[in-house]
Amino acid sequence: MKYLEPTYYLDFEDDSIQSLVSEFKTYALSNKEKAIRVYTKVRDNWKYYPYDISLSEEKYKASYIAQKEVGNCVEKSILLIACLRALEIPSRLHLGKVKNHIAVERLTEKFGSNELTPHGMVNVYLNGKWLKMSPAFNKSLCVKLNVEPLDFDGENNSFLQQYNNQGTRFMEYTDDYGYFDDVPLDFMRNNLRKHYPHIFDVDEKITEFKL
Repeated sequence: MKYLEPTYYLDFEDDSIQSLVSEFKTYALSNKEKAIRVYTKVRDNWKYYPYDISLSEEKYKASYIAQKEVGNCVEKSILLIACLRALEIPSRLHLGKVKNHIAVERLTEKFGSNELTPHGMVNVYLNGKWLKMSPAFNKSLCVKLNVEPLDFDGENNSFLQQYNNQGTRFMEYTDDYGYFDDVPLDFMRNNLRKHYPHIFDVDEKITEFKL
């Protein structure tokens, strides 16, 4: 099954990924339990940081991301997918566009918009169905933003924090690009150029952005 295979980007055979999932490789845990625990680990152990953007292939390898302390939504999704596949749980990348409504001042300043694209999440196959989950926002960040963290129960979709704890709109999906069995870097590059052309105004060949 292609959603279980290693790829250049989803290089779960690397020691760094194997080390991450070693505690979950036990018959005492069901696939559902493994998925819940590895989701929570990736969500909280890598802080969400959307301001570093790379167009370089090597920066999107799960083994490279595993060595970092932060990650954007796509990077954290790639890492989670690699971990899930290492645990023999089918998974794939799902991309879309989201609009943030809270704490958007820096986003708007850096990106020229409160819309983030491509936004990454994960599709995982459990008990005969595909479920959506998003490991982007770590728990400590959610506390700071006064929004409930996204918990995954292994039975229901968990990918959108629509409102904060006061009932104010937090985020919404504005476009859905579908799912991919591997990291579609060319699609992502074109998507970034289309939505944030000012980033490329100076040098079309630039590959790293620290906004």
